[in-house]
Amino acid sequence: MKTLRPIAAKELHVLRKIPVTAAIRLDEGELEEIFVRSPGPGGQNVNKVSTAVQLRFPLDRTNTLPADVRRRLRVLAGRRVTADGWLVIEASRFRSQARNRADARARLVELIRAAAKPPKPRKPTRPSAASKERRLKAKRTRARTKQARSKGVIDLG
Repeated sequence: MKTLRPIAAKELHVLRKIPVTAAIRLDEGELEEIFVRSPGPGGQNVNKVSTAVQLRFPLDRTNTLPADVRRRLRVLAGRRVTADGWLVIEASRFRSQARNRADARARLVELIRAAAKPPKPRKPTRPSAASKERRLKAKRTRARTKQARSKGVIDLG
């Protein structure tokens, strides 16, 4: 007969909310982590332990991000968004699985923070009178140069 042992705290998986901004918190249950073998140096562990992390976040199906933040995040993420709407972040900078996992999550949070900042509205500007005059003078000079290359010189003013 098997004896029941107490569950260790690290074995108990409690879904947490990951704070991104004051208004945005990611649900940990939406994140998918796949551990793969890491490229690069690793000593004896390199062929035995899967330390690299592929963090996958369902960009199209999440309810935790407002639509405008999702739209900006898709643009910021670029090629890291798959055709079926998953944002994939790969982390293999460290030799430890825990550090790579923390690195991938931190990079996801930073990317969402960047997308959460609304872009500054463009203030329309007008060229100054002096800059208009410089542009027109340069055009006249260039026109004279080109006219001089042809048959005759025409005075443009």
